[in-house]
Amino acid sequence: MNVAAANLEKDAEALLPDLIALRRAIHADPELGLQTPRTIAKVRQALAGLPLEYREGPSTSGIVAILRGAGVGRGRNIVLRGDMDALPMREESGVPFSSQVEGAMHACGHDGHVAMLVGAARLLCARRDRLSGDVMFMFQPGEEGWHGARFMLEDGLLDPLPDAAFALHIMPNGPHGIFTGRAGPLLASADQLHIAITGRGGHASMPHDALDPIPIACEIVMAIQSWITRRVSASDPAVVTIAKIEAGTTYNVIPESAHLLGTIRTLSPATRAAVHAGLTRLAEGIAAAHGASAVVEIEQGFPVTICDPRAVALGRAAVGQLFGADSWMTLPAPIMGAEDFSYVLEKVPGAMLFLGAAAKGSDWRSCCGLHSNRMVLDETVLARGAAAHAAIAERFLDDGFDEG
Repeated sequence: MNVAAANLEKDAEALLPDLIALRRAIHADPELGLQTPRTIAKVRQALAGLPLEYREGPSTSGIVAILRGAGVGRGRNIVLRGDMDALPMREESGVPFSSQVEGAMHACGHDGHVAMLVGAARLLCARRDRLSGDVMFMFQPGEEGWHGARFMLEDGLLDPLPDAAFALHIMPNGPHGIFTGRAGPLLASADQLHIAITGRGGHASMPHDALDPIPIACEIVMAIQSWITRRVSASDPAVVTIAKIEAGTTYNVIPESAHLLGTIRTLSPATRAAVHAGLTRLAEGIAAAHGASAVVEIEQGFPVTICDPRAVALGRAAVGQLFGADSWMTLPAPIMGAEDFSYVLEKVPGAMLFLGAAAKGSDWRSCCGLHSNRMVLDETVLARGAAAHAAIAERFLDDGFDEG
């Protein structure tokens, strides 16, 4: 490790008490959706006095804080992103700083993401005189299905677009302090699938006089699974899960309609489009074969999160220089969860990296994962995440991707 990297790690460790305090304050006071005013107030207080410029937009409470480098260089710029919103669920973690807001919990690590990004801002502001370009700190609400990144882009908060974009995501069931990532598809697209089947209601004792939509719905569910395995390449996969079936009101009435609700996950735009079209044909065709009808509606969610190979290589090099080569693991396969940082990566080359936050020495595979109401984090990794953010920014501003 060189002197600059050693100093960065040491400076980040010195910030750890403040980062933990910020994370806990946000954790106890979670907010949902696109408007997170209490969280952004905590962020602004934590950044007070730093040489930052601020941008805000009309669509969300998110802000972009910009640090102008004082060094003389080629003028690159980079965005580092941390999301801020919580999930609509009740916390059962038992930590003393548990959520004080009924029905809301930081169960996806966003409180830690904010703390790490604030830490990176403080580190880089202290090293401003050696920065050869600008850093944009993107504090974004509305990641949990609200498309907050897309709204901030549409509001022009990243204009002109930066040259690179990076995000860190906590993994509570990942090995302590280990960074992971992969080139290409990292996370899936996520779309909602709605299928409404219309038959003809009647008496449950005389199904021949009715047109029962329930067995048609069941046939569609099973056919979807067969269709996926036979029509979608295993090398570019898709997952379709029907998570809700709704029909009927009582035991002796055949209903007129049945409704299916599910999710579609894919790892490429081409497969995403093919699955959308194929599911529509499948459901309509099965319903028609029984003399019923089906209406298929697909609500598009986040696109595929695709990481630029150069950005992943730069991230690996930066964290390796800071913490050693054994601090990095390359993911062998994509994860079928989804992320709205994908909107940024559609426009800007970059990467999302994961940071394991299981307790040091624990069996990390048995820890509660993301979106669990019992999820906990080992907060000591926050300093490591802040330092990694800063190291990635410095490395890109100095060398870009070519020498990363």
